[in-house]
Amino acid sequence: MVSSVNRLLQHFSKALMESIRDLAPIVVVIACFQLLVFRQPIPDLGGLLFGTLQVVIGLTLFIQGLKMGLFPIGESMAHDFASKGSVVWLTLFAFALGFGTTVAEPALIAISDEAARIAADGGMIQNNTQEMNEYSNGLRLTVAISVGLAIVIGVIRIIKGWPVQYLIMGGYAGVVIMTGFAPPEIIGIAYDSGGVTTSTITVPLVTALGVGLASSIRGRNPMTDGFGLIAFASLTPMIFVMAYGMLL
Repeated sequence: MVSSVNRLLQHFSKALMESIRDLAPIVVVIACFQLLVFRQPIPDLGGLLFGTLQVVIGLTLFIQGLKMGLFPIGESMAHDFASKGSVVWLTLFAFALGFGTTVAEPALIAISDEAARIAADGGMIQNNTQEMNEYSNGLRLTVAISVGLAIVIGVIRIIKGWPVQYLIMGGYAGVVIMTGFAPPEIIGIAYDSGGVTTSTITVPLVTALGVGLASSIRGRNPMTDGFGLIAFASLTPMIFVMAYGMLL
């Protein structure tokens, strides 16, 4: 029992030092600009240090949770689906995974609400709560559906062995073409939507799904075939949101 606790403490200490190492450059940059460029003391230094400590501990626990929980779950489910040989259930799971993790993404909720407010102020929609909620929810659902379909495309690509670069180049060519026809008010929102979908929950689960699936299929290389799903998750929202704006 004592040895297990010691190993756990050693493991946590190592992870904690890695988090401190990762966050140190950010702290140094902020401190240098505050003290050397602005030449002002750091406000509420005690609160700032306490908050930084919380960030370090939280980041350490979060990363360890990903390694111990989400990555194994994603890989094991991919192995299970591959062993059953059910492409239908695999694609349904891929869509549900992409949709579910995206629709509840806080960054997407924030940008959808802000877009609805700006649209109401600009006269694109009526300036009332109902219209703004409908616009915001419509934007969120559009992005979530697009990410779900993106994960499905990525899973089918792994199964079929299609080269990822051609699909990505074709997708961005479509983005460029649609940019010329989409309303100017929606283009920036569409481009930002591609970034907010790659959340801290979506990325590890989707990556684990791709790597686990590629490891379970004969002839697939986890390094070359298992990655690339996140690229689709960032690409398709731009297309769907611009289409959403053109339809509105």
